[in-house]
Amino acid sequence: MWTVFATLLSMNYEVGVDEAGRGPLAGPVAVGVLLVPAAFNWEKIPEVNDSKKLTEQKREELFFQVQDLQEKGELTYAVSLVSAGVIDKRGIVFSVNTGMRRALQRVICNSTVNRMVQEVGFSMLKVKLDGGLKAPEEFTHQETIVKGDSKEKIIGLASVMAKVTRDRYMRRIATKPQYAAYSFDTHKGYGTKAHREAIVRYGLSDLHRKTFCRNLLSS
Repeated sequence: MWTVFATLLSMNYEVGVDEAGRGPLAGPVAVGVLLVPAAFNWEKIPEVNDSKKLTEQKREELFFQVQDLQEKGELTYAVSLVSAGVIDKRGIVFSVNTGMRRALQRVICNSTVNRMVQEVGFSMLKVKLDGGLKAPEEFTHQETIVKGDSKEKIIGLASVMAKVTRDRYMRRIATKPQYAAYSFDTHKGYGTKAHREAIVRYGLSDLHRKTFCRNLLSS
């Protein structure tokens, strides 16, 4: 009987995972995780796509729609930010994986599936990840999809949540006097010409990824 019950529950939910901010010279990397029922009606969130292909306004609209659906109990999302200091100390792959584990844990703990996961295990979750991402091994049903943020709505929406959260953080941090020279609100830490010139002129802040800026400072 228990085996039949577990089989019926298996893979009843889908989880999307994507990151934002892997390559910038400054700021954290963000990992977004989204959990929805397998029968979720995607018409409730139209125009989902890879966050890089959407305007900032559209990403913000989708962000608010997801927050509203979470308040209604129709889905759950979480975004984990991992700092530049951790990226410098442990590397970007470790940092992305750390953010993924944190966000997955938060999504499961904060959703209605928590008790079922404890009783049945992670087999009830189908995890879809973008690019080269790989979930912890306890997630036995997982699939890594190249360009998944464009092909799978659940991954695309996870990328939107990660991107918006990170961008908001960079805009907020830009208002602090010690970061005024870098215009983080404009480029969000990416290596634009203006940002590179500011680094050469003013040096690195504690928000910069020193390991990403070595070549720039030595040139």
